[in-house]
Amino acid sequence: MRWEGICEFVAVAEAQSFTAAAGRLGISTAQVSRQVRELEERLGSKLLYRTTRKVSLTEDGQLFYRHCRQVLDGLDEAERAVSSLKSEPRGLIRMTAPVTYGEQYVMPIVLAYMQQFPQVEVQCELTNQQLDLVQGGFDLAIRLGVLPDSSMMARKLAERVQYLVASPDYVSRHGAPHSLSELSRHQCLLGSLPFWRFQEEGKLRSLKVKGRLSCSSGNTLLAAALAGMGIAQLPGYYVDEAIRDGRLLVLLKPFQEPKEGIWGLYPHNRQLSPKIGHLMNMLADKLPKA
Repeated sequence: MRWEGICEFVAVAEAQSFTAAAGRLGISTAQVSRQVRELEERLGSKLLYRTTRKVSLTEDGQLFYRHCRQVLDGLDEAERAVSSLKSEPRGLIRMTAPVTYGEQYVMPIVLAYMQQFPQVEVQCELTNQQLDLVQGGFDLAIRLGVLPDSSMMARKLAERVQYLVASPDYVSRHGAPHSLSELSRHQCLLGSLPFWRFQEEGKLRSLKVKGRLSCSSGNTLLAAALAGMGIAQLPGYYVDEAIRDGRLLVLLKPFQEPKEGIWGLYPHNRQLSPKIGHLMNMLADKLPKA
């Protein structure tokens, strides 16, 4: 059995891109292309359709990929089995987390984990984009809120609370809303979605809101709320301190939505390795619970 080109082929098949596969494997695009081409020549079969915009599997490629994936998964499981016999986690963890939550809460715990286990390496991408774990080669993702249907395995690590807030100055000039319908008369500071979620009579309700400012940055919305520009709906980790010292007021408390989960996700086809299991245990133990 010759292994040359198999890992490169599987990476291209999953990423649907030679460039993305090269980044995942840490080698050049030319090397990936050459290895896959030589693999096709050795098998005497075309495995990939190549266009300028996309790479896809031929029928032979689909069959070959399924068998290769099973073999590589078996090797991964064997490696994890051996690693689990060792008392100390080791190896590379590739992970992703939201920017602000990652900076403020996740990464301090990750740094403490790395100090405790010096044989572990971590590559973390902080982004508010929902990256594809399989295509990106990630071992772990931290996700906030309601999870979409997916093939990922998920573990709840903590919870968060969303607050509707405004500055005392804004409330003194415009008044405080006493019902959800009154929000239509206020300047709402919007995030990436044009609606907010509330709980009314025991049921979740999505309410479309509008305002002059729409921004995907929670820190920008917090700054606008503190400046008296409108009402914002933000998680507690943005506004807790400002609420405690009186710079922000909590509005419409009876309609506050239930706590949302903070999750650790990992690909379903990967058995939870000791290094990931230890890290998620530490995150679950140390992340704030609300």
